[in-house]
Amino acid sequence: MRVLMCPPTHFRIAYEINAWMDRRRQPDSRLAQLQWDRLVVTLRSLGARIELIQPNPRQPDMVFTANAGLIRGQRFIPSNFRYQERRGERRYFVRYFHQRGYQVTPISPGSSFEGEGDVLPYRDLLFAGFRQRSDIRSHQGLGQLLPQRVISLELVDPKFYHLDTCFLPLDSRSVLFYPGAFDRYGQRAIREFVANPIPVTREEALRFVCNGVVLRKTILMNQPSRRLIQLLKQLSYRVQDTPTSEFLKAGGSCKCLVLTLSKPPSSI
Repeated sequence: MRVLMCPPTHFRIAYEINAWMDRRRQPDSRLAQLQWDRLVVTLRSLGARIELIQPNPRQPDMVFTANAGLIRGQRFIPSNFRYQERRGERRYFVRYFHQRGYQVTPISPGSSFEGEGDVLPYRDLLFAGFRQRSDIRSHQGLGQLLPQRVISLELVDPKFYHLDTCFLPLDSRSVLFYPGAFDRYGQRAIREFVANPIPVTREEALRFVCNGVVLRKTILMNQPSRRLIQLLKQLSYRVQDTPTSEFLKAGGSCKCLVLTLSKPPSSI
C-alpha cells in the first residue's frame, strides 16, 4: 500500500467550515505532531510506503490529504473544494502529482468534489457521498471519467460531512457504516450492494471509528469500543487503537490523514 501524507506543521483551526471546528478550541500542536508521527510509524510497521507533500503555512488543512482528490492508477482527479478556505490547497496537490507523471484530469469546475473523502471503492463499485461537501453533479463527472459504477449516498448529518467519516470498506464482503449519517435510500443502497454491512452506534461513530485505515487484516481507528473490537475479531481483524484527538477537533481522523495512492492487488 502506498499513501500520501502531509506533516501537521501548520495544522490549526483557522476557520469553521464543518460542525466540528471551533476556533476557540485549538488543537495542541505538540500532541497533534506526536499522534501524526505515531500513525506514520504504525503504517510503516505494517508495510505501507508513505510519500510526503510539503505543508504550506497558508493551508492548515493540507494535513487531511484524503480530501486532495482521487487516484485511479496513474490518474489524479483533483478536488473542487466547496469552501473558499480550502481551495488554495488544490494547486499544491496538482503540482505534486503533475511533477510525478500523473495524468491530472479535472472534474467539471461547476461541481463540488472533495476527493477520497467522499469517494470510496468497494469491489467494482465506487460509493460516493454528496450534499454536505461534494455535490451529486460530480458523480456524473466521475461516471464519465471512470469505468466503475458510482453509487450515490446522501449524507444528512452535518457531523458526518464526508463519506469517509461514516463508511469504511473492510474487504470484498464487509463494510462498517453509521446508518444515521444516511437517508433511507442510502441505507437501503448500502444493504443492497454490500454483502455484510456492519452498523456502528452513534457513540462509536462520533469517535470516527469509520474513519479508519485498513491494511490487510489490521484496522487503525480512533478509540474503538470493546464491542467493535470483538465483533471485528470474529472477522479475523485486529483493531489497533490509534489516537487522533487533536485532528478530531477539526473533523478528521486516521483516514482523513491518508490519500491512497495504490493498494495491493488483493485489496478492495
